[in-house]
Amino acid sequence: MKRWFAGIISGVMVMSFCACGGGQSLQSSTGSETSITSTASVSEEDTSELPEEEMEVSLPEGFLLVTGGEFTMGSPESEAWRSPDETLHSVTISDFYMSAYEVTQQEYEAVMGENPSYFSGEDLPVESISWLDAVAYCNARSQQDGLVPAYAIDGTNISWDRSANGYRLPTEAEWEYACRAGTNTPFYTETSISAEESNYWGDYPYMIEDHYFDQGNLETKPGVYRQTTVEVNSFSPNAWGFYNMHGNVGEWVWDYYGEYSAELQMDPTGPETGTRRVYRGGGWNDFAKNLRSAYRAAMPQENGNYNIGLRLVRNAVAGTGSVSGSQTITTGSRDGNILIAYFSWGGNTRGIAEEI
Repeated sequence: MKRWFAGIISGVMVMSFCACGGGQSLQSSTGSETSITSTASVSEEDTSELPEEEMEVSLPEGFLLVTGGEFTMGSPESEAWRSPDETLHSVTISDFYMSAYEVTQQEYEAVMGENPSYFSGEDLPVESISWLDAVAYCNARSQQDGLVPAYAIDGTNISWDRSANGYRLPTEAEWEYACRAGTNTPFYTETSISAEESNYWGDYPYMIEDHYFDQGNLETKPGVYRQTTVEVNSFSPNAWGFYNMHGNVGEWVWDYYGEYSAELQMDPTGPETGTRRVYRGGGWNDFAKNLRSAYRAAMPQENGNYNIGLRLVRNAVAGTGSVSGSQTITTGSRDGNILIAYFSWGGNTRGIAEEI
């Protein structure tokens, strides 16, 4: 998978609808009920002009309408700790609905009958799930709610029916559009993010690598490292009402990992084939630089990790056609062991070694 580390020698987003039966509102850490609002994406008067097919969409509490538009995806070359795969390009996104929260363990277990998570808590995000687990959950929850499943699953080959009204994963472009919520800075909190604003390895705030020995000019000082996930309604949401787009758990998206096109894109879905699926946002054990809105990470679709979960999306307007996704299998012709050597300038060496 693609993971951060500076040197490597070899080998890595206001609208809520009526809740579906049985849904419960999350409680904040102080015991008060969470109120979901959005200041930029949705206005009440919008509903009177929605086409009939949109007006009929009934969503669980906590889903928000993301009004489409054009944005610049990726990062500028001047952004610290950017990667070469974050090429700036213009993308146009259509309207879609997205959950304000990551899927909880309670939600996952209610549908799948099991909870694979490393950490335990009903309102903690589900994690330790593979991309294949994530699409299976989307389909199972769609069927449970009487919706048309978005995915056709044939072993490791998955195709997406863009006209289906069921739950699905966001595309990489949809995810970044919702995360940025109109910003073009490294984080939706603008130029930096603190451990009081997000759940990550707080000892390593943004730009700490340049200020190890003198932190006087460091915008965000080191903070708490919780060493666990936190409830999905923790911290303040971004300007469009989405919680924990930075940190807590990385979130699976539809796309295979691949290079961006430099041309204007309309609702891009990524490469048709690949060896790794993208996940976004960074997790509880990531450094701040890997929480950036543009940062991309990827892992084989059959693998999971205790810092990766998911967030659900549904169509606001039915799409057309289908998108196929075929896994590319790479095999080696030589027997024996592979030695992967790497070094880190200061970070999470043990976590990287375990993932490799």
